[in-house]
Amino acid sequence: MFFLYNISIFLYSGAVKIASLFNDKARKWVDGRKNWQVLLQQAINKEARYVWFHASSLGEFEQGRPVIEEFRSKYPQYKILLTFFSPSGYEVRKNYTGADYVCYLPADTRRNARKFIDTVDPAMVFFIKYEFWFNYIEAIHKKNIPLFFFSVKFRPGQHFFKWYGGWFRSMLKKINWIFVQDESSEKLLKNAGILNASVSGDTRFDRVLSVSLQKKSFPLFAQFAENAEIMVAGSTWPPDEEMLVELINKFSGKLKFIIAPHEIHPERIRSFQQRIQVASVKFSEANEQNIKSAGVLIIDSIGILLHIYQYARFAYIGGGFGKNIHNILEAATFGVPVIFGPNYHKFQEAIDLIQLGGAFPVSDYKEFECIIDKLIIDNPYQEKCSAICRDFVLNSAGATPMIMEKVAGVIGNNLTNNLFETLDDF
Repeated sequence: MFFLYNISIFLYSGAVKIASLFNDKARKWVDGRKNWQVLLQQAINKEARYVWFHASSLGEFEQGRPVIEEFRSKYPQYKILLTFFSPSGYEVRKNYTGADYVCYLPADTRRNARKFIDTVDPAMVFFIKYEFWFNYIEAIHKKNIPLFFFSVKFRPGQHFFKWYGGWFRSMLKKINWIFVQDESSEKLLKNAGILNASVSGDTRFDRVLSVSLQKKSFPLFAQFAENAEIMVAGSTWPPDEEMLVELINKFSGKLKFIIAPHEIHPERIRSFQQRIQVASVKFSEANEQNIKSAGVLIIDSIGILLHIYQYARFAYIGGGFGKNIHNILEAATFGVPVIFGPNYHKFQEAIDLIQLGGAFPVSDYKEFECIIDKLIIDNPYQEKCSAICRDFVLNSAGATPMIMEKVAGVIGNNLTNNLFETLDDF
C-alpha cells in the first residue's frame, strides 16, 4: 500500500506539471515549489525553534487561525512556519503576519518529507482538517516530533475504514493526537482501534465568533447598507448566479444586494452585470458618489467576505448546486439566516441549523423566492432565525482552548525533559 501511495503522489505531481502548461492555478502550484529547499534553508533561523502549521487552502487556514494566533500569543519563544498545499491559500495569505515564514508544502515524496523535516526541525507540528500526507507523517514520527491534527471529521466511507484500510489506519496511530469535530468521528476511530483522539469541536466556530466580536469597519459598505435591506450572496457559482439574477430583477427597490463570486474573473462579473436590470458597481471601482445609485455591489477582491456579512439581513451561500456549499458560519455568527442549494449534507453545521430553523436549503428559484418573501415580510420570524444562528455559533465555540490545553501539557513535558538533560550535562 505504501508503494501504491507513493506511485499515486508521483502520478499526481506529473499530472499537475502537465496541467501547468495551460492552467494558471496548476502553474502557480508548480512554480511555487521550485527551489523550495534552497529558499527554506535561507529562511529558517537555525538558532530558533519552529512550530509548523499546515493548511490545504484558504478555508482550512481560516479554520486553523484561532489555534495559530493563540499559540503565538501564549508561546512567543517559538517561531511559526505556515505551509499551504493550494495556491488559493498561499496567494492570499503569503504575507500573513502571524507567521514568520509562509511557503508551499513540497509534494509528499519520501525524499521531500525527510529534507523538509531535517531543514525545519520543528518542535511541534499541526495539520488542519484533512491533510493526511503519509510520508510527512512517517518522517515526523521517526523524529519523535509531537504531531497534532485538529478540526478533523471522519465519515464511514473514507478509506481509513474500508477493508483495505489497514495501512492507512496504522498511519493514523503515528499521530500523537487527533482532535475531531464530533462524537461520531471519535466513535469511528475507536471502533477501528485508533484511541489517540478526542472531541474538541470545530475551530471554525472560534474563528467566526472572534470576527463578529471584533468587527472591522468598512465605510463604503456601511454607506451602501444605510436605510436599506441587504442580502449578501457569498462564494457564488454560475448556477447560484442564475437564481440571483432573477431575484435581483424582481426585488430591486425592496432589497439591495452584495454579491461575492467565488471566482472573480472580469468576464464573468461583466456578464452578471449585463443580465441584471439595476445599477451595479464593482467594489474596486466604488466610491462615495457611484455607490449611492447602485442597487448591487459586486465584490471583485478576495479575503473580505467574512466581514461583509455584518451588513446583511439574510444571506445566500453558494456552492450548493455544485459539489458542496461554502462556509455558512461566516454569516451565521452575525445572526444572519442562511440560504443555500441542495448539496449540503456533508456539513453538520448546515444540518444542525436547518433543524434549528436558522438555515434553509432550496432546490430551485421558486423555493428561493418563497423564503426571501417570508424573511422580508415577517419581521418577528426573521429575528427569531437571526437569534438561532447567533446562539448556534456562540454555543458551539470553544475548540481552541481544548487543543491548547493538550499542547500546554506537551510543552511542559518538553521543558521538563530539557531541564533534566541540562542538569545531566552539568
